[in-house]
Amino acid sequence: MDKLDIKSLSLPELCAYMETIQEKPFRAGQVYSWLHQKQVCSFQEMTNLSGALRNRLEEECTLTCLPQAECLISKKDGTRKYAFFLEDGHIIESVWMQYKHGNSVCISSQVGCRMGCHFCASALDGLVRGLTPVEMLEQVYEIERDTGERVSHVVVMGTGEPLDNMDNLIRFIRRITDEKGHGISQRNITVSTCGLVPQIHELAGEHLGITLALSLHAPNDALRKTMMPIANAYTVEETLNACQAYFQATGRRVSIEYSLIQGINDGKQAAEQLGRLLKGRGFHVNLIPVNPIKERSYKGTEVPQVENFKKNLEKSGINVTIRRRMGVDIESACGQLRRKVRQKETRKGAHDIE
Repeated sequence: MDKLDIKSLSLPELCAYMETIQEKPFRAGQVYSWLHQKQVCSFQEMTNLSGALRNRLEEECTLTCLPQAECLISKKDGTRKYAFFLEDGHIIESVWMQYKHGNSVCISSQVGCRMGCHFCASALDGLVRGLTPVEMLEQVYEIERDTGERVSHVVVMGTGEPLDNMDNLIRFIRRITDEKGHGISQRNITVSTCGLVPQIHELAGEHLGITLALSLHAPNDALRKTMMPIANAYTVEETLNACQAYFQATGRRVSIEYSLIQGINDGKQAAEQLGRLLKGRGFHVNLIPVNPIKERSYKGTEVPQVENFKKNLEKSGINVTIRRRMGVDIESACGQLRRKVRQKETRKGAHDIE
């Protein structure tokens, strides 16, 4: 008999479970608090439960916590890059960032990624599997346990395409934002997508209060196809139309993520074309000089050119922010630390065999 993944249950689902084992309904609230507020890693820590109940939970349920594989801390801005081991031996990564508005965590949604974007280390080894809701939750919880500080903002923008793992993503969002659980505001959750059009419409139908971020990175179909394979399935126009439909359904502003790559998509003509494309749509643009990875030849745009690109966009009436680059000295681009730890573990395994 498979054990119950207790941390992924909603409070009503946990109440129903307690009923099946002849426990009072209020026990569900106690357990839920231990799981999502106190964030314990063993049932024996739930000290207001009877020993018999703790033992039964131990027998029938799993209580997932993620051990750290590595943690790198930036000397420049205090950003922390984490690699975590999963129970099946795979490795994922997360980033903790400090801002004036609070602490933000960027989490992964998959082990690897099938989208194949050419400038991203996440896709170099393809997709292994989607993360469970608990594996997404635990990235936030373990970082809070490690830093001793509360996370106020979560961006699902790490390794993987979140909308390629939709059911688990939705369950994660509902758990992390539950007022009786961790209680992060839905307004402080951002989900990034490379542009899976049907899934954007599906997400709109969930009527969540989260922010949607579209990784666009090019002002036209021809250029986008050279950078992002998803552009062969959906045009820029139908992708932006799906994002507008999301805004209309939820009232939540859509952000356009645009990674600037030196000599590729950062010229005046690209800025003017992007301005015409987005004019009047009400989107906000985040400009990000791309983080270089050793497996690709792409280089990030220099600061003066980033400023010029911003000014050209603003001439079209577009709201633009240049995103501050965090953790540059610890290789904080998606997928970089995970690959490094995997290679280290492979070499270690080979040495052990010898």
